[in-house]
Amino acid sequence: MKKLFLSMSVLLVACVTAFSVNAQEVKGDIKAGEKKVAMCIGCHGIKGYQASFPEIYKVPMISGQGAKYIVSALNAYKKGDRKHPTMRGIADSLNDQDMADVAAYYEANGKVEGAPVAGKAEATGKAAELLTKGACVSCHGDNFAKPIDPTYPKIAGQHADYLFVALKSYKTEGNATWGRSNGVMAGIAKQFSNAELKELANYVHSLPTELKTVPQNKFK
Repeated sequence: MKKLFLSMSVLLVACVTAFSVNAQEVKGDIKAGEKKVAMCIGCHGIKGYQASFPEIYKVPMISGQGAKYIVSALNAYKKGDRKHPTMRGIADSLNDQDMADVAAYYEANGKVEGAPVAGKAEATGKAAELLTKGACVSCHGDNFAKPIDPTYPKIAGQHADYLFVALKSYKTEGNATWGRSNGVMAGIAKQFSNAELKELANYVHSLPTELKTVPQNKFK
């Protein structure tokens, strides 16, 4: 009986150890990431750059975005949870370490030590009503710049047209090349008309932000 108990204990410790090793996150390296963003800067390194699929909108600002969110988004494109042919091709070319390095670089890119933290803004009128209905702050956090989970995005100050297209994508079904699969966001987005989603996007865009586009030397 003692031998059986000892064997089971050893097996349990081995399983827990293996799980802990597998659960360890890949640590991103900012310097390594700087050398891996050539495929990103053609869109995300040009201020005001517009994508044309599935409609015209400014590509999102990702400098200053949380690293864990960037990794999460890239994995979603890689798995097809986010449908976008160009981003799928880029994500497919990256392994876990590449994603972590690129994400670490963009989280740090353009940060200024000691920069003042933007004050809180309060929504009023229709915007406040829509935000309450969607319970947006419950995930995206205070002033929509401090998400409660690091795999969620900062959205304060993000381009309004991008936010609008992203929100609509959660309502898209049955499209082979466009749309996003996320049960929570789909349920929220489908509560609103497109006009209401645009109003939400415009309000969130108006908020103070840490997000920015930092032009690379070749695009300055």
